Amino acid sequence: MTIDLHYWPTPNGWKISIALEEMALPYDVHYVNIGAGDQFKPDFLKIAPNNRMPAITDPDGPDGAPISMFESGAILQYLARKTGQFGGRTERDRIAVDQWLMWQMGGLGPMAGQAHHFLKYAPAMDPPQDLPYAKDRYRNEVARLLGVLNTQLAENDYVAGADYSIADMAIWPWAILWEGQEQTLDDKPHLARWLDLVGARPAVVRGRALGDEKRSNLQADREAQKVLFGKRE
Repeated sequence: MTIDLHYWPTPNGWKISIALEEMALPYDVHYVNIGAGDQFKPDFLKIAPNNRMPAITDPDGPDGAPISMFESGAILQYLARKTGQFGGRTERDRIAVDQWLMWQMGGLGPMAGQAHHFLKYAPAMDPPQDLPYAKDRYRNEVARLLGVLNTQLAENDYVAGADYSIADMAIWPWAILWEGQEQTLDDKPHLARWLDLVGARPAVVRGRALGDEKRSNLQADREAQKVLFGKRE
């Protein structure tokens, strides 16, 4: 049965499009234009009450009954269990995958997202919000996290060990944007190797390209800035 993917081409969205491609699961894409406010529509909120994409609806859920899910990390874990792929072959493997997945969800994703905001988007707002403390804070924290990742990859082919996993699928979409986070790979050769290794996988190429033509220049799109960064009543 075909999974419905509620998606926009962002790092969090890429996690799930990459996973669906890697797992060879059929899916239909429903674009959630976050710059236009689609994430606040009532039908979407029934699936994702936190008004964030991605989300999925699987008509062949547990016990054969449909299920809808939000939160990219939870979706990755569900798909890995459903297919028996990329979640770790042993209990020790699964623990390693889960801890690095949580590292991304609680660390790299939020910190890199804030770095993008304060380094790229806030200075381009009207009026500009150029905040040196915030820029330094998140730039430095992303540098620390990428250093942790580089150290891990010095002794492992993939993030959670010898095997490619949903941890790689979660981390790669954020780590590949290192330039926008004002980072360098000059002192992170193991991270650079891994970025190229994962980025060359055909399923990753397909998942990363999904809907790429729909991405806008958020630094110049004032209306999208109001939707994404403005206060909602």
